[in-house]
Amino acid sequence: MQGVLTGFAVIAVVIAAGYVLGLRGHLGPQGREVLTKLAFHVASPALLFTTLATADLSVVFSSRLLVTALSTAAVAGVFVAVGVVRGWGVGRTTIGALCSGYVNSGNLGIPIAVYVLGDASLVAPVLLFQLVLVTPVAVTVLDLSGGGGKGPLWRRLLTPLRNPIALGSLAGVAVAASGLRVPDPVMDPLTLIGNMSVPAVLLAFGIGLCGSTMPLRGVERRPVLLAVALKTVGQPAVAWALASGVFGLRGAQLLDVVVTSALPAAQNLYTYASTYGVGERLARDAILVSTVVSVPVLVGVAAVLG
Repeated sequence: MQGVLTGFAVIAVVIAAGYVLGLRGHLGPQGREVLTKLAFHVASPALLFTTLATADLSVVFSSRLLVTALSTAAVAGVFVAVGVVRGWGVGRTTIGALCSGYVNSGNLGIPIAVYVLGDASLVAPVLLFQLVLVTPVAVTVLDLSGGGGKGPLWRRLLTPLRNPIALGSLAGVAVAASGLRVPDPVMDPLTLIGNMSVPAVLLAFGIGLCGSTMPLRGVERRPVLLAVALKTVGQPAVAWALASGVFGLRGAQLLDVVVTSALPAAQNLYTYASTYGVGERLARDAILVSTVVSVPVLVGVAAVLG
């Protein structure tokens, strides 16, 4: 249980630091916006490139990845269906679907993989799947549902190639697939810049909490409740059913896929919502509530399957 508690403690401390910064106004009125733009346009693309450039792409073809992909598609599909029926809009529904199935595989998933699962590499399939496929698709939809969808057809088709998140992911995959080694004078500065990504996202999230109303109130209450239920209960349940019933996974492999599926919504989703100016409160509340709820869920999963 140490890994679960340690991971959440690290996140809570950095978010609290951001809250104090916002409360005292040390970064000024534009502090959150600057951190968000820094993470989205500079730090996160660098982090994605350096992570994927040295990754073992063979994990993409594992059964664990299939479980992750199918469980993510299942819960995201449920949210999209409800969003269409309720008329929540494309951008807002996209953010909600991400909050329903996009797990915190980086700053929380890695320590939990180390301390609970015993191997940090076990989170790699989830990380790769989200970085290579889910993120480019999602930000493309957000682009096209906003200003990006009003240009000529050729410009809309090239949307993924103009997005820094997608560019960082695709460039990293290309380097890994080619087998080339990026020289240290190039990789080291990118690694240093990429290390700013997670702290910037968490600090911006903490600043965003200042002056905000309590979660689960207002017009976003129902979308938040749906996203949290799908993320913390629906996705791990679907992953368990698929892993044990369809793919026949047992023991440590079963624990691996269920624990990673039970991780809360990732903090960088708030960055996407803030960058595109859509579903910001939905993302903030869903991330916050799912992080709190996932603690007993992860402890229970580790106790039952471990």
